[in-house]
Amino acid sequence: MTTNVTHQITPAKRMANVSYAIRDLAVVADQVARQGHEIMYLNIGDPCKFDFPTPPHMIEAAERAMRDGFNGYGESLGEHSALNAIRAQAEAKGFQNIQGIMVGYGSGEVIEHCLTALLNPGDNVLTPIPDYPLYGAVLGKLSAEANSYFLDEENGWQPDLEELASRINARTKAILLINPNNPTGAIYSRATLERVAELARRHNLLILADEIYDKLILDDGCEHVSIATLAPDLPVITFNGLSKAYLVPGWRIGWAIATGPAAAFTDYLEAVYKLLRARLSAPLPFMHTIAPALQGPQEHLKEARAKLRRRRDLTVQWAARTPRVSLAAPKGAFYAFPKLDVPEEDISFVTGLLQEKHVLCVHGGGFGQRAGTRHMRIVFLPQEEILEQAYGRITDFITQRY
Repeated sequence: MTTNVTHQITPAKRMANVSYAIRDLAVVADQVARQGHEIMYLNIGDPCKFDFPTPPHMIEAAERAMRDGFNGYGESLGEHSALNAIRAQAEAKGFQNIQGIMVGYGSGEVIEHCLTALLNPGDNVLTPIPDYPLYGAVLGKLSAEANSYFLDEENGWQPDLEELASRINARTKAILLINPNNPTGAIYSRATLERVAELARRHNLLILADEIYDKLILDDGCEHVSIATLAPDLPVITFNGLSKAYLVPGWRIGWAIATGPAAAFTDYLEAVYKLLRARLSAPLPFMHTIAPALQGPQEHLKEARAKLRRRRDLTVQWAARTPRVSLAAPKGAFYAFPKLDVPEEDISFVTGLLQEKHVLCVHGGGFGQRAGTRHMRIVFLPQEEILEQAYGRITDFITQRY
C-alpha cells in the first residue's frame, strides 16, 4: 500500500531578495481584466504596444537573414558585422580604448553576466535610488548587495555625489549609472559625470553605464554624454541595445562595450566571455539586424522623439495642475516619476487606482525612494488621447479618495 505524501520543494533563500515590481503588479491587472474591465497600461516600456512601428528596413534585414540561412548558433560574443557596427558607432561618439564588445540576449543578459563575473557573495555595487529593478534582482540572485545612493529629486534627479562618496566601502566593486535614467527620465550633466569618474578613479572602481535610452533625448540642445568618453583611463562597461531606440524589445538584442586600460580587463573580460560561451549565442538572425539598424536610415528616431516630446509635455502639464502631484520634468526616455503627496503607501495608491479606475502604473517603492516619500512611475508612450483619458482618471481618483 502506498501513501500519497506531498513533498514541498523549498526555494533557495536568495530568492527572497528577488523581485520585479513592473511585472509583479501586472498580475493584479490580470485579475481586474478578468472582471471585464479594460485596463489602461502605463506600466511597461514597450513602444511596440503603441504607435511606434519597427523601422521597415530592420524587419527586411531580419527576414533576409532567416532566408539566407542564419538560423543556427552564432558567435558567442556576437557576429562580426554586428561587432564592427557597434565599434564604429562607439568610436564616432568618442569612445577610446575599446577592449571588448559582446552581444547578448537583450542588454539584461550582458548586464547579468558582467555582474556575475565581477561579484563574490557579500560584494556590493553602488546602485541609484530610484533604479531599474533588474539590478536589484540580479544582485539578490548573486548574494551580492545593492549599496544604494540617492538621486536628488530637487536637482533634477542628478546623483547625490556626497552621499555616493560616503557609501563606498571595502566590498564596493562598481558604480552603476543609468543615464538617461529609468524611472525618472533624468539626463546626467557633464559635471556630474566627471565627478563620478573622479570617485571611481580614486577608489579603483569599475563603472557600469546603462545607456539604453541615449538616442531618446527629448529637448533640443540637451546633451547626452557617455561617461566612457570622459574617462578613457578608467574601466567602463557601457550597456546599450536595439530594444528602445530601434523599437524591437521582443528581438532581445543588446550589447556591452568595455573601454579603458587593457591591463584592467585581462582576467575579468575572460570571465565574462566564459559565461557567454556557456550559453552559446544571442539570436543569430537578429544579430544580423544590428549593422542595418546602426548604419541604415534613422528617420524613425526623429519621429519617435517628436511624439515623446509632445507626450512628455502633456504629462508635465497634467502634473502641474493636479493636486497632490509634483514632477521633475523628464528629459530623456519615456518615463515620468511624479511625487505623490498622499497619506498612504504608494503601493496602496497604485493598487487602488488600478482597481477603481483601471489605470496601471508602478509604485515608486518598486524602484526605491527616500524614506517617507511616495512616487509612481508613468510610461508616457500611449497616444495623447489615451494619456489624457488616463490622467483624467488619476485626477478623479485623487480628488475622490482624498
